[in-house]
Amino acid sequence: MLSTVGPIVFALIIYRVSMANPFATIEPIDIKRKSRLNWVEDSCDLSNSLESGVETGYLNLSLSGKKIRWFFLLIALAFTVILAKSFWLQIISGEHYFSLAENNRIKTEYVKAHRGIIFDRNGQPLVNNLFGFSLSLLPAELPKDKVQRAEEITRLSEIIDMPEEEIEARLVGADKNYYQPVTLRVGVPYEQAMTIKIQTDDLPGAELNVDSWRLYPASESLSHILGYIGKLNQEEYQKLSADYLMDANIGKAGLEKQYESNLRGVNGQEQIEVDALGREKKVISQNQSVPGDNIVLSLDAALQEKIYEVLNARVPGKKASVIVSNPQNGEILAMVDYPSFDNNLFTGGISAEDYNKLLDDPNNPLFTRSIFGEYPSGSTVKPVIASAALEEKVITKDTTVNSIGGIRVGQWFFPDWQSGGHGVTNVTKAIAWSVNSFFYYIGGGYGDFSGLGLERLVKYFKLFGLGQVTGIDLPGEHQGFVPDAKWKEDTKNEVWYIGDTYHLSIGQGDLLVTPLQVNNYTAVVANGGKLIKPHLAVAIVKADGTRQNIQPEVIRQIPVSAENLAIVREGMRQTVTAGSAGSLNSLPVAVAGKTGTAQWSSTKANHAWFAGFAPYDNPNFCITVLVEEGGEGSSISVPIARDVMQWWFTR
Repeated sequence: MLSTVGPIVFALIIYRVSMANPFATIEPIDIKRKSRLNWVEDSCDLSNSLESGVETGYLNLSLSGKKIRWFFLLIALAFTVILAKSFWLQIISGEHYFSLAENNRIKTEYVKAHRGIIFDRNGQPLVNNLFGFSLSLLPAELPKDKVQRAEEITRLSEIIDMPEEEIEARLVGADKNYYQPVTLRVGVPYEQAMTIKIQTDDLPGAELNVDSWRLYPASESLSHILGYIGKLNQEEYQKLSADYLMDANIGKAGLEKQYESNLRGVNGQEQIEVDALGREKKVISQNQSVPGDNIVLSLDAALQEKIYEVLNARVPGKKASVIVSNPQNGEILAMVDYPSFDNNLFTGGISAEDYNKLLDDPNNPLFTRSIFGEYPSGSTVKPVIASAALEEKVITKDTTVNSIGGIRVGQWFFPDWQSGGHGVTNVTKAIAWSVNSFFYYIGGGYGDFSGLGLERLVKYFKLFGLGQVTGIDLPGEHQGFVPDAKWKEDTKNEVWYIGDTYHLSIGQGDLLVTPLQVNNYTAVVANGGKLIKPHLAVAIVKADGTRQNIQPEVIRQIPVSAENLAIVREGMRQTVTAGSAGSLNSLPVAVAGKTGTAQWSSTKANHAWFAGFAPYDNPNFCITVLVEEGGEGSSISVPIARDVMQWWFTR
């Protein structure tokens, strides 16, 4: 503010002098004598004197009062502006500019926290943390001129040996005003990193940083479950910027996403005093980073890999899901989606070529069928319907139906899968041989026999967990679908027919389930009626070693008596001892199960199902196998289940 005093004082001096003698006059000098009259006349008009060549005897400086007022008005205005600006900078915004000045002196550096490790039930690490160099490009610092930008991309492409098209593809969608680096390379070796550092030093936006990333050393069988991490995108950063660095990694899928808040840890922070040249002088303060929590899973990595190996051998080129759980506590022992993918491709930002390969693959390896896929259940749902019919006293264990190959209602015929039928059939035989006629009767009724009807079918489907998510600790689970009359009228503008109920009673029609839901309701029958939330994580271990165990959660006790569930289990046991899954009799343990063949297209093969549990008397192993377009469940899915259980129970 003192800088304004000098001009003000100078202006005041001028003002004072001018006001004291506004018409400064120099005494006349008699240069050339003329008559007094001529002198006075000539002095009245300076212009006339100059034109006539007469030299006057006076030198005058004259400023009018109006001009002086305008002059000092301008000075006052300038002074007011300077004073107001000084007030704004020093009083109103003083704290802000003080902070900026301090930031020029104090530099903040962040120490990234180590991401937590994920272990299987036996303590085997399923992920590793790696540290090294990564190369990024900051879109906001790229040249605005298109030619210069293209030249930089070309030069960068040559330095890091990455096609220009791929670099451009990674920049697609990046906001030019967004200071978020786009990762081009991770895991750059030291020697190469130093070379890149020298060569890219004059390239705007190219940054070489110390970074961390995930390595997934386990087989591809775990990719859908573990998911992967990646750099924050613009939307994520704007949402989470209070807690995340701009170049932070974040869980994008699977358990990495589900347990992001546990795995990420807390970054450390150092405040460092620097000189005018940016050289570090001393550390002012320091907060240590806190590593993320470790997650212990119920998964058995060896079982997971074995299942993937069996699928490779049994159904190469097909699409499948295999789930194994403990029916007593809901722990998932294995969950394999086939085919899979290499989640290491995503860690540093997947290339456009690799990503397009995955998208163009007709078997859709990125699709997590176990929890995303929604399929007709086929006959695997018949134990649920049998449980409902027994509990509602529609049938008893001794109720029989004569299967003659199907039933006819008016012009419509609803067939058994076996031509000529299965003869006299009770509930256990109907389960063992998957007799459609029996379930047409108990589901929709026939003649004088009253079945469950649509409302009770829907009620028990929902009690067993259909039409709703199971609650597993994975993101994006689908809930399947249980149809009813109102839905059909609203969406198809049709009434509900008895034929719709018949289709529903054998797991066909519009009923849709996920493989995990099938595994879960099979577990209900196996454990005596408890619907348990399936889960993968069994413990969270803090950085200080504190372990927090995750307890099983019972969603509900199904309102079906133990006696009626025992009858259903007996029928599932007969599926193995005398029915459609007889090849499982060779296993070293007693197995119970249910095969299923689900029609879903008039031009493509059926989906093949098997759902079962073992040992029969005290089950701790519940398995579900789905092979899309596999054909018959008994010939495709049962052998897969047999191979898996043979390995597990003889290991």
